[in-house]
Amino acid sequence: MEKAVKSSGVSQGITLGVILSLITVIGYAVYQDLFTKWWMIFIQIGIPVTLGIIAGVKAKKLLGGFISFKSAFTAYFIAIALGTLISMLVSVVIFNFVDPDAAIAIKEKSIEVSVAMMERFGTPQEAIDQTITELEKQDTFGIGTQIKGWFIWMVVYIIIGLLASLAVKKKEPEY
Repeated sequence: MEKAVKSSGVSQGITLGVILSLITVIGYAVYQDLFTKWWMIFIQIGIPVTLGIIAGVKAKKLLGGFISFKSAFTAYFIAIALGTLISMLVSVVIFNFVDPDAAIAIKEKSIEVSVAMMERFGTPQEAIDQTITELEKQDTFGIGTQIKGWFIWMVVYIIIGLLASLAVKKKEPEY
């Protein structure tokens, strides 16, 4: 693997890990309701994908303006995998070792938000009660749940990364 591809991926991955970890720490310390906001999904997708694409573009620049699909995807993947892994580890440490009570409080707030939304949409009480029961069983911030969630998000990021790598790649002209 070309050094430029790896270094670009690692550099953007560390940046991504720091940004996502800061969001987690700030959400934990200042505004725990942040974890219950529906628009956070756009941040969970937007920031990693942006930095993954930047990793591919920077690698392309380091390689003289040309990059293969494989190399562009490799830079993207390294950035995404490393950054989101760092963020997940920070979340695991905070919510499983530093302050497990915060995980419980956020879970309770998430249930309240879900119930309020279901009531606004006129969901029958029976369905609401069943949803509450299911949500209460989940260990939202548990280590296993977070690892599983990381893998699920990686599938989403990979699909987006395949498309982004198609846009970033540029073949060197043959003479």
